Amino acid sequence: MVLEMNDSRDLAESRPLDSRAVLFSILGFWLFYVIIVTLRAMIMDFPAQGEMALRRGFVTGVGIFITIGLWLILRLLDRKPLWTRVIAVSLISIPCAVGISAVNYYFFNVYDPAGLMDIERAFPEKDHPMIMEIAEVAISRYFFLIAWASLYLALGFSQDVREAERRTARFARAAQSAELRALRYQVNPHFLFNTLNSLSALVMRGRRDEAETMIMNLSTFYRTSLSGEPSEDVELAEEIELQKLYLDIEAVRFPERLQVRIDLPEELASAAVPGLILQPLVENAIKHGVSQTNRPVLIDISAAEAEGQLILTVTDNGPGSTQGNADHDGPGGIGLVNVRDRLAARFGERASIAHGPVAGGGYRVCLTLPLVRHAG
Repeated sequence: MVLEMNDSRDLAESRPLDSRAVLFSILGFWLFYVIIVTLRAMIMDFPAQGEMALRRGFVTGVGIFITIGLWLILRLLDRKPLWTRVIAVSLISIPCAVGISAVNYYFFNVYDPAGLMDIERAFPEKDHPMIMEIAEVAISRYFFLIAWASLYLALGFSQDVREAERRTARFARAAQSAELRALRYQVNPHFLFNTLNSLSALVMRGRRDEAETMIMNLSTFYRTSLSGEPSEDVELAEEIELQKLYLDIEAVRFPERLQVRIDLPEELASAAVPGLILQPLVENAIKHGVSQTNRPVLIDISAAEAEGQLILTVTDNGPGSTQGNADHDGPGGIGLVNVRDRLAARFGERASIAHGPVAGGGYRVCLTLPLVRHAG
């Protein structure tokens, strides 16, 4: 809802083109005009070059002001459809071109107070009537204005495209954030469901002290895990600490069977990972490893770096055979599907997950993701 409101506000309050950029484009076009006309006069060796340059300057100044007026009118149509603006440019440029041409005719054909120029001698080809002279120059100035207006429309269209791209990028980020939130929120209810089942079993068996320990650990786990933003990354050291809390909870259920080994190099402690990304992996190791046998099972959590990638591995030496379908983790479960989807939403093709049974028994899940240091 907030995004929709922001997008509507963007459409209604789209900023016009930067005034400085527009003014520079106008000055650039007229400077180009002055240079070309001056070079032509020099090549054709017209007389009174200094006087002509001065008059050309007056005409150019008037042209600049008329073009600025054209811009101010076109700016009122910035939010109109493109075809409307094109038609407006085509029509409004006509009187502007005629005005510039009339000023040009006055300065070069009428205004000569000191008699500095013999117009007929200087321009023997100029024997057209005034109207034809103004019309001829107006045509060239018309296409000159059309060229500048085309540039203005192109700049406006380019800005519209950039704004649309920014809005699209915002929607894409919002969609990714929503997906990450949804996947993250799947983990906590799933874990809570299993933990409450275990807690219920402890109470029914009269193991009240162990149940109280589990409740305290559960409270600490949720207080820690829910304090962060679901769509943001956490430090790997923090993620490992959360898994230790979870394993302490499960150790109440399996005091004789659950063994844990954690290998976290100090230089990787600050690596950024999605919060609770290891939770389904450790939970699967408990469900399909520890709970499926009466012998001790070792759960090994390790981190390593390889070619700029972070490698996270969760291994158990349990039976392993029942984990073949751990992707779905039973009815209503999450398992590796959640982890795969979260990695894809967060990193795209830059992250991957591999899993399978270990020779001699057990199961291993290996996550490969970009090694990025946590901003905190």
